[in-house]
Amino acid sequence: MDKTFSFGPYACRVRVVARDAIAESTENAFTIADTNTARFLPSGSASVVLPSGESAKSWERLHATLGAMLDADLTRDATVIAVGGGVVCDLAACAASLYMRGCGLVLVPSTLLAMVDAALGGKTGVNLGGYKNMVGTFYPAREVRICTPLLAGLPDREYTSGLAEVIKSGLLGDEPLVQMLEEHRDLVVGRDDALLTEIVWRCIEVKGALVEADLTEQNVRAHLNLGHTFAHALESVAGLGEWSHGEAVAWGIARAMELGRAVGLTDAAYAARVVALLRSYGYRIDPLPELARRIADAMRKDKKRRGASVRFVLQRSLGQTIVTEVDGRAVDSVLAGAGA
Repeated sequence: MDKTFSFGPYACRVRVVARDAIAESTENAFTIADTNTARFLPSGSASVVLPSGESAKSWERLHATLGAMLDADLTRDATVIAVGGGVVCDLAACAASLYMRGCGLVLVPSTLLAMVDAALGGKTGVNLGGYKNMVGTFYPAREVRICTPLLAGLPDREYTSGLAEVIKSGLLGDEPLVQMLEEHRDLVVGRDDALLTEIVWRCIEVKGALVEADLTEQNVRAHLNLGHTFAHALESVAGLGEWSHGEAVAWGIARAMELGRAVGLTDAAYAARVVALLRSYGYRIDPLPELARRIADAMRKDKKRRGASVRFVLQRSLGQTIVTEVDGRAVDSVLAGAGA
């Protein structure tokens, strides 16, 4: 599997590679990993090793990484090779986009979430002031290397986190993918490599098509934020890292289904199907009324708001997605669990 996407002025090649090719180097390379993924590289070859976890996705770590690139005397024709999950990919890509106004970038996602979401499409970023991805750029990688055997050693919670983004991808427009998730749960949970490779590639196709149409999220790319307005607010309120991103996205998708029903937009049978799928994979999706007010306040910091209005990604049914403003009273009711 090998495909080159056109993301605005950028060409991004995505290919499936064997494990021994993940860190295939280029001349003048600068490699970034974290404490979990440095072992995938030849001993001592990582230029920067970040601590694992969301706390590393900070302005301070970004500044330190840029400093290390400067100390290494990198030139503009250098290539940053990032091996890791969403945190590593987001921070390394942000550094590459800023260093000398942009140097080469190759991403090697090591988690399911990064393979199907974070590594593709050019969004970079770090957290600021306790809020997700408040500083960042649009800077697609020159190449993304996919190696699904890396997922075999992923902790269960991290793997399940990525499955939430897989579910989201299916809901955005891939009925066969949703059916795979419904009918082959045991193989999915068991990490069957052949099935995983197909699942990951289907997600890449879904996201790639949306980003090709809208790199900077002026229109249809915003559909990829299904569940994310709720999710990012929950992550901020609970404390970054208390809920994994995927866990929060699953919870957010459930809230989006409920909100869509509350405003008469989402088909009831479809919403029930989505909730059943989320529950089948063990996600926590019940309302959190004790956090409702704080989550509503955090939404006002959401990057997708326009002026004072927060926009929500909602669905009529599978593949029928819209971005719309919703009356605050309906949002408050959903957060309070009034319709659950």
